Amino acid sequence: MNRSLLPRLLSLMLLLLCFTRAGAQQIDLEHIGDIFGKGKPFKFGGGLSANSIFNTGNSQAIRSPFTWYLNGSLNLNVVGQFNLPFSFNLTNAGVGYSYPTKPNRLSLHPTYKGVTAHLGDVAMSFSPYTLNGYQFTGVGIDINTSKMWAVSGMYGRLNNAVEFDSINMNGTSAYRRMGYGLKANLQQEKFGLGFIVFHAKDDENSLLHRPDTLGIFPQANIVISVNANVRPAKGLEFAMEYANSALTLDKRDASITRERHGMILPWFMDMARNTYFYKALKGNMNYTIGKSTVGIGYESIDPGYRTLGSYFMNNDLENITFNYALQFLKDKAHVAMNIGYQRDDLNHSKTGSTNRMVGSLNLSYAPLQNLNTNFSYSSFQTFMHIKSQFDYINAPDPNILNMDTLNFKQISQNFSFSTNYSFGKNKERKHLISLNLSMQDAADFQNNVVRKGNESGFYNGSTAYTLMLVPRQISITSAFNVSYNTIGRNDFLTLGPTLGANAKLFNKKLTTGFSTSYNASLSENQNTKVLNLRMNTGYLMMKSHNLSLSAMQQMRWARDTETNNLTVTLGYNYSF
Repeated sequence: MNRSLLPRLLSLMLLLLCFTRAGAQQIDLEHIGDIFGKGKPFKFGGGLSANSIFNTGNSQAIRSPFTWYLNGSLNLNVVGQFNLPFSFNLTNAGVGYSYPTKPNRLSLHPTYKGVTAHLGDVAMSFSPYTLNGYQFTGVGIDINTSKMWAVSGMYGRLNNAVEFDSINMNGTSAYRRMGYGLKANLQQEKFGLGFIVFHAKDDENSLLHRPDTLGIFPQANIVISVNANVRPAKGLEFAMEYANSALTLDKRDASITRERHGMILPWFMDMARNTYFYKALKGNMNYTIGKSTVGIGYESIDPGYRTLGSYFMNNDLENITFNYALQFLKDKAHVAMNIGYQRDDLNHSKTGSTNRMVGSLNLSYAPLQNLNTNFSYSSFQTFMHIKSQFDYINAPDPNILNMDTLNFKQISQNFSFSTNYSFGKNKERKHLISLNLSMQDAADFQNNVVRKGNESGFYNGSTAYTLMLVPRQISITSAFNVSYNTIGRNDFLTLGPTLGANAKLFNKKLTTGFSTSYNASLSENQNTKVLNLRMNTGYLMMKSHNLSLSAMQQMRWARDTETNNLTVTLGYNYSF
């Protein structure tokens, strides 16, 4: 046998073996010949690291005075497509190791000239209201060979049949569920059209014992969605999607209803009487004129909307959004604004309703090349109205009863401001000054009254100065931080300076740094002062060996207590 063919044959055999052990692989069939034609079929990589940690001090925390770690890893790469990792770790507390094991799921994604197949245990998404990331075992395909058309399809098993187990009460019984779906999109210069259909049903004969007493029945679901977008003028675009889902709670029910509900699906098929129909609608408009953009969005999802192609989805909501963005002052300033409103209880059947209002404002301004300023503000408001069913039932005259037994409102606000200014007249020294301010405020209102303890506020401020000595690769930073927090009935104040320096020496082979910080925390009950000293250094040898040393000493003074702790870490790392 030709010796040059031997590595390729071995690679092919191992490649087939790896298919049974790979979790998810995407293979370009158009260039599959390159896998075996160039380079080494097998490549090894990994590393070895050893670390030891020394602890000493009078802290009450339980710490081992000496701990050591030895870790190693080895990775075998096969034809540039598959990895087989091995690793081990040794410590003074025990031994551990890991090696490649056969996963419980296998997926392959071969692609060829715009056509991608999905084989095995895969997940696909058509839209949020139809098939949305649900994992199935079967086949799928995406076809994007044309600029006009895009087609996707899937078929497979969505759920395995699981018998009820009286011993394992945490387990969930389930029928075997199969499903298929098709998605097609047509895109033109001025408009686009799309259509989605998804169907899933349970096999009522897949279980020996029917779990009806558990409220588990064989279900069926069909979802149809249509979407469109149109661009009638330059910068103007409209887009919408309408979805209609029909969910049969028990497909064994043979009774038929012909109620139409004014939606798509009942016009095409007869449904069982325990079939429920849901609809979802989403639309938006975006208009760009000059350097400004305006957008409006609307979304409505029926209460109880479900599709068997999604694990979970929000329902019973109505969203209205507005956004605006503008660049001005010769593109040196940019402003963006977003406002959103959401409400639930669309059919007025819940015992309570919730309204939410969200708004945000972002502003950035760079008057100079070396000066940047950013400002942001956001507000979140939630209003909840609880209806008293007990009072409504037992009231002598419901027409005069005040139903507003509880109006609950929650308001939170966030504010941040930052500015950075850099200067330096030569290439040897550069200076950077920064200022950061932030605030978060929250309050709970009950019947328009803020009770004591239902407010909280977080206020932070910091300023820093950095000096960079460019040729020497040295940077020095000094900073000061202030934090004031009020939570309920307690107030906390923390402030203190920080000083640090970093350098790269000996042709960047040696990296070293030092920092110290002092913080005083003041509250009504206790005052605490903390001093931290940190040092770290690392040295790179022969591009593969790295030695590191770090130390941290912390001194803490509190009421009637004083602690002093030192932690030193020595490490070695080798990679290949």
